[in-house]
Amino acid sequence: MNIDAQKRILITGAAGFLGSHLCDRFIAEDFHVIGMDNLITGDLRNIAHLFKLPNFEFYQHDVSKFVHVPGRLDYILHFASPASPIDYLQIPIQTLKVGSLGTHNLLGLAKSKSARILVASTSEVYGDPLVSPQSEEYWGNVNPVGPRGVYDEAKRFQEAMTMAYHNFHGLETRIVRIFNTYGPRMRLNDGRALPTFIAQALRGEPLSVFGDGKHTRSFCYVSDQVEGIFRLLFSDYVLPMNIGNPDEMTINEIALEIIALMGNRSNIVYEKLPVDDPKQRQPDISKAKLILDWTPKVSRKEGLEKTIAYFKTLPQEELKQKDFTYYNQK
Repeated sequence: MNIDAQKRILITGAAGFLGSHLCDRFIAEDFHVIGMDNLITGDLRNIAHLFKLPNFEFYQHDVSKFVHVPGRLDYILHFASPASPIDYLQIPIQTLKVGSLGTHNLLGLAKSKSARILVASTSEVYGDPLVSPQSEEYWGNVNPVGPRGVYDEAKRFQEAMTMAYHNFHGLETRIVRIFNTYGPRMRLNDGRALPTFIAQALRGEPLSVFGDGKHTRSFCYVSDQVEGIFRLLFSDYVLPMNIGNPDEMTINEIALEIIALMGNRSNIVYEKLPVDDPKQRQPDISKAKLILDWTPKVSRKEGLEKTIAYFKTLPQEELKQKDFTYYNQK
């Protein structure tokens, strides 16, 4: 492709789990990809395979500070943010800043470059929902001063700021509300159930289920999530859209599935449920089906097998690391 005609896209949070998979997708689509990450939770190993490519470049930078990218930009994907419960407690101020100051900086960059920007929101904007499944019209049940509030409110502010730029400046914006996503490159022991269960099973430990295990989640494999985001970016839809797998299951059920798939004799132990932990999480994806012609394709069994295989390749010393800060709240 003529380099002058090649589309240029900035992806923040590029060294993270989802950001790195988005880098792969846009490289495959022959974009020139500019990755940006401050590496506070990201890992360069996730994008190491891209450094040798002429259409990839990387900047280590905190988007909460002024963002400068030389040259033309056609698109921006704003995926810079801590995304696990443990991170909320360890770096709460940074979590709030990347959702507010970081979003403001990137919206301003998009405006100056006449670029379309898609921001990554989350199902956490619904809080501990009083309705299920959660549609985009549901306004949520959120505790702004609870331990999860720093993430929930950062994302709610991010959505409001994005819509303000769209309505006031006419900026081309898109908002994706991401439901639980899993796959290779997830961080071990980051407080989320699925990778923690796999890590515990690999260590031959009991699986720690918090509460009675009857609360639910809906798990979407990463390639399906990326496909939904890709379609949303190039759609004409400007309001928030849920992208996730509506196949709801209890935490007990996912724990038992992982035990069965890994063929070990781990059992389940029950711990106190953390403050404000959502009891239900299930996306209504009617809009994604209608507008994007998108539905998840990867079965949970296939997705879990790929994820488990990835975790088995990690160094033993990394597998042994544990961090349950989030679950040790007083």
